[in-house]
Amino acid sequence: MHRDILKTESSNAVKTFLSIFTIAFCFFIPHYANLTIFIYPIVVLAVVWLYLKYISKESFSDIFFSFKRFQVKAIWIGIIAAILLSLFFRFVWDPLINSILPTGKIDLSDFASIRNSPVNYIIILLLALLVGGFYEEIIFHGFIFTRLEKIFKGKWATSVAFILTTIIFGLYHFQQGIKGILLTAIAGAVYHVLILKFNRNLWYGVFVHAFFDFIGLTLIYLGKLS
Repeated sequence: MHRDILKTESSNAVKTFLSIFTIAFCFFIPHYANLTIFIYPIVVLAVVWLYLKYISKESFSDIFFSFKRFQVKAIWIGIIAAILLSLFFRFVWDPLINSILPTGKIDLSDFASIRNSPVNYIIILLLALLVGGFYEEIIFHGFIFTRLEKIFKGKWATSVAFILTTIIFGLYHFQQGIKGILLTAIAGAVYHVLILKFNRNLWYGVFVHAFFDFIGLTLIYLGKLS
């Protein structure tokens, strides 16, 4: 029995290590592997799929994503939530954070190419849906959250995993500066709350994330946000 306990503990330690390693992979590869936005999501999703299939013996449905769970309601709730979130940042958060960090600025230079370019604007909107909506929600509020929830077992597992996922998601956007990190962390927490509220259905996070990005990108395109 003692030997079985040691074997189980050893197996759990290996899984924990591989979970942390894969989380780090998901975080750093998009920033430092010098892969384009068309390539790195495929690479990271492939690694996550391999992890789920061969390490944890799970599928994407175990990290809240399944085409069978699609609900039309997720679309209109996503639209409403995205509008409310945008209004919150515009009229509540921006005045507050600007009074605390008056010289800080969100770095949106990655999206400068869409100004006055309808073609680039459409392409970026599509990427916002595929990369922002699907990819980031699957990776962060699906995969990373569930890994952390398994690592921090017990009564507070979900709360701790939620907080850590929110921090990681914010830090993932470090290229946007401190204001961008804070804004993204808050927005990510909202996406995540909707996912958990609707029975851990990732579609709700996908649509509110995508529509929130659509609003921001449209404002950049129109020259209302710089």
